[in-house]
Amino acid sequence: MRWGMEPDELARLTAWDKNHAWHPFTQMGDWMDAGHQPLFITGGQGAWLTDHEGRRYLDGNSTIWTNVHGHRHPVLDAALRDQAGKIAHVSALGFSNEPATRLARALVELWPEGTLSRVFFSDDGSTAIECAVKMALQYHQLTGSPGRTRFAAFTNAYHGDTMAAATLGGIGVFADRFRRFGLETRHFEGMAELDAAGEDFSRTVAAVIVEPMVQGSAGMQLWPAGMLTALRRWCDARGVLLICDEVMTGFGRTGRMFACEHEGVVPDFLCIAKGLTGGYMPLAATLTKEKIFEAFLGKYEELKTFFYGHSYTGNPLACAVALASLEVFRREETLTKLPAKIARLTHELSLLKTEFPDKISAVRQCGLIAGIDLMEDVSSGRAHAWEKQTGARVCVAAREAGLLTRPIRDTLVLMPPLCVTEPEITLAVQALAHGIRAVCVSASASASASA
Repeated sequence: MRWGMEPDELARLTAWDKNHAWHPFTQMGDWMDAGHQPLFITGGQGAWLTDHEGRRYLDGNSTIWTNVHGHRHPVLDAALRDQAGKIAHVSALGFSNEPATRLARALVELWPEGTLSRVFFSDDGSTAIECAVKMALQYHQLTGSPGRTRFAAFTNAYHGDTMAAATLGGIGVFADRFRRFGLETRHFEGMAELDAAGEDFSRTVAAVIVEPMVQGSAGMQLWPAGMLTALRRWCDARGVLLICDEVMTGFGRTGRMFACEHEGVVPDFLCIAKGLTGGYMPLAATLTKEKIFEAFLGKYEELKTFFYGHSYTGNPLACAVALASLEVFRREETLTKLPAKIARLTHELSLLKTEFPDKISAVRQCGLIAGIDLMEDVSSGRAHAWEKQTGARVCVAAREAGLLTRPIRDTLVLMPPLCVTEPEITLAVQALAHGIRAVCVSASASASASA
């Protein structure tokens, strides 16, 4: 199959893209520079992507943390085609469809009986968070605690980009411009600081939100063992609801289906998206407990209804693919195969750290998620100037060795699809090593020579 482009076609698409598209998290002034050639991804197969020139790259960040079983998986492709042959969309406002109903049941069955029993579908991670936030606030209003209007979150957290979700986040560049328009949120470094907040604060809190085990956009920062268990106890003791944002960590990324499982914690709200459809279609879900659902029941005129919804809530195409993804987890024993892959990643990362002791200050790993911190000089504690975009330049150089990924500032991120093989993991880490040599080591050598 030909996935490349003819030069004339590439030039035309490049001009259209630069003249009309607005890309996320992108300084478009740089993008539109005459010397910049956008990378068009034209095809994929398994853990691999192909660009406009026919070059292949290992998908090192799972197409922004979404792809699970690989591109063009035959089971997922077939599910999408089969559903498209029936109907592409059904409104959830007053109607049901079979794939959405089956998926709701399948998601509930992933949790212990009597815990998370209700599923509200939306479109993406941010909207899954918005649903949880609105449900939490309305739940307290309906159960006699209308004064619980505040939220607790954590420093350097990221929970999405819609207004409420953004202001729950603790990363200034994403949220500071908008805080006065969003939720009243107080951020904490960790459990010790939250414990010290006092009852006057906790009595006003509707919910605490956390990325369990690992904070993604913070640079893959890991929580200490036991943190989630302690947070569950804190919430239970104070009547505060717990929202677990598993948009990134869900569906096998940490070695279990959900990160919460590592500590046996069941949240009051579970927010999932990204890997829900295996990376094929936009779909999100907010799972919650029966006691919360029951607070919304009553006569129509009581106005207890959850007046919220999306045009594409429970889209049957997306739900059909999500069901197929869960079937692939079972059929291919995806989770059972992860320990060996995780061990290979651990080994390769240790070799990488050993090779660049003065360029890599830290390596963090949780399952098949890795964050690698770059520094200009570890021994002196000198960081790279963030304006130089060293992490981004390393990732661009890694393309030469067959890897496509994106950094978080100067933290290199590696999060391949779960279908990745052990040799492919080795290739990915070696490609990062190539990028570090090309950008960091060469720059240091040049600086020393000029001095």
